[in-house]
Amino acid sequence: MPVISPEDWAAIRLTLELASLTTALLLVLCTPLAWWLARTPSRWRAPVGAVVALPLVLPPTVIGFYLLVMMGPSGPVGQFTQALGWGRLPFTFGGLLVGSVVYSLPFAVQPLQRAFESMGTRPLEVAASLGAGPLDRFFSVALPLARPGFVTAAVLSFAHTVGEFGVVLMIGGNIPGQTRVVSVQIYDHVEAMEYTHAHWLSGGMLVFAFVVLVLLHWLQPKERLQ
Repeated sequence: MPVISPEDWAAIRLTLELASLTTALLLVLCTPLAWWLARTPSRWRAPVGAVVALPLVLPPTVIGFYLLVMMGPSGPVGQFTQALGWGRLPFTFGGLLVGSVVYSLPFAVQPLQRAFESMGTRPLEVAASLGAGPLDRFFSVALPLARPGFVTAAVLSFAHTVGEFGVVLMIGGNIPGQTRVVSVQIYDHVEAMEYTHAHWLSGGMLVFAFVVLVLLHWLQPKERLQ
């Protein structure tokens, strides 16, 4: 029996697909949210920031449970998706994607927010004095200056999604080829006492995590120089 089985490769492919889609969605959704958090004087800034940061302190099973309730047949999201003819999200790849986006939210929002805050107001004021409108200032000034924050947000979001276990197991279950990601596959190998397979997959995750941390370490000095 090969060390990396076809089931393992299927789990790896599914994990990479999930992490890629999650990262892309987070960068799109979190950019305006991070910009608002960095710039707004609203009293809602602290509560919204706290909601964004909840996945950092809550157990994954708690988040997974409430997402499962919300996306279930009696939940508001579940009723909405069924009314649109999309069916139910739990135990599907779509459900995994929703759960991953929610659970990795702070890993995208916070680096972007810090990047927007660190640029200050001077570059935007200069652009405004030259006649640039709000959208022009955002796309031609703010986004280029915040590029290191986007890189950090993308790396952290991707890595965090790859390593997630609790939320994906609660929402997606353990369906081969559909919702069984690498972390769940490792759990299955351990339960079956297939330690050789578990070692190979776990070792791969360990190397991946180390590379991510080294990459972030290299990016930090560049970000400070901006």
